[in-house]
Amino acid sequence: MSAVSPLAVPPDALFGVGNLPYGVFSTAADPRRRLGVAYGDHVLDAGAAARATGAPGGLAGLLGAPSLNPLLAAGRPTWRRARAALTEWLTAEQHRAAVEPCLVPLADTTSHLPFEVADYVDFYASEHHAANLGRIFRPGAEPLTPNWKHLPIGYHGRAGTIVVSGTPVVRPCGQRKAPGDPAPVHGPSGRLDIEAEVGFVVGTPSPLGSRVALTDADDHVFGVCLVNDWSARDLQAWEYVPLGPFLGKSFATSVSPWVVPLDALAYARTQPPARDTAPLPYLDDRAARPPYGLDITLEVRLDGHLIARPPFAAMYWTYAQMLAHLTVNGASLRTGDLYASGTVSGPAPDSRGALIELTWNGEQPLALPDGTRRTFLEDGDEVVISATAPGPDGTRIGLGAVAGRIEPAR
Repeated sequence: MSAVSPLAVPPDALFGVGNLPYGVFSTAADPRRRLGVAYGDHVLDAGAAARATGAPGGLAGLLGAPSLNPLLAAGRPTWRRARAALTEWLTAEQHRAAVEPCLVPLADTTSHLPFEVADYVDFYASEHHAANLGRIFRPGAEPLTPNWKHLPIGYHGRAGTIVVSGTPVVRPCGQRKAPGDPAPVHGPSGRLDIEAEVGFVVGTPSPLGSRVALTDADDHVFGVCLVNDWSARDLQAWEYVPLGPFLGKSFATSVSPWVVPLDALAYARTQPPARDTAPLPYLDDRAARPPYGLDITLEVRLDGHLIARPPFAAMYWTYAQMLAHLTVNGASLRTGDLYASGTVSGPAPDSRGALIELTWNGEQPLALPDGTRRTFLEDGDEVVISATAPGPDGTRIGLGAVAGRIEPAR
């Protein structure tokens, strides 16, 4: 009996031909970092496939790079040509003999950061998350700040501490001060949290002093990844007034190893939630076709236990609005910029994407199926965030997963 070809991927596979996400991988036998495309339970060595199929030199050079950045910088027409070529190589019978040897079992690969991060911005785009935090910290008052429904709030993060899924996260140290303490103390964070987010990877840059309009967002955004913006809530609470997140966020931000092209999410487009405040013209997406909302379902697991299913479709601000606001002051985009949505939370208690919400700031500990309880993360805890989205013909595509395990403070 002949072996089943690794090209024989079922149409309902999460990493099927309707997806084709990009990453950077190596193997024990060949430690070179190279561009790969997840396909079924294998990774296609994209550069090797380009050479084996006789692809034009320009495309072969982009797919043979050790990072996604050269392809990111090439722009949307090239992104589409590369996607069309990959689809043909993986599905057309005449390429089978050339392409099969370029497929490596996923289990035999090591994933690396898929692109070189230029700048990192994190937004606060979920109304449910923002309102929950408002109710926690300002009980009896209006949960949202007066500006929240007029602009996507965000902060500039630290690109140098973005790490690929699987990288251990060391518990951060810093200053903290409880409301009743006479003075701050220094030491390990005792309120370490997660933030389940979706990230957007910028390809095409923009000049300093220019703006990116809503309708131009898809010419700049290459694709989507998953993000866990680890947060030390006690450090954050003491330092964030008046300038916002700093050391409570900058110690680590984890991203998934696969970047799903925006074109793969064509079937996930959905209308954003109804808004009761009219946005200013540069943020007004009410006539956008297709809409900029994305129907992505996240799942958050703590030590293997499913604790939340946050729905990205519930996000108030869309990726196009975030990009338009990010650049409205003339800030330039660079190839490799990453901007994230902020915590994805929905209206139900089990759809909240952070422990601070799931446990209501520690007042309602989370009971896990193994009998343990959590308010915030303990050393040794592992968090895995995965996601899927609608694909062609009623299928679903996968965004992979972003994982991290907490190590003790050093």
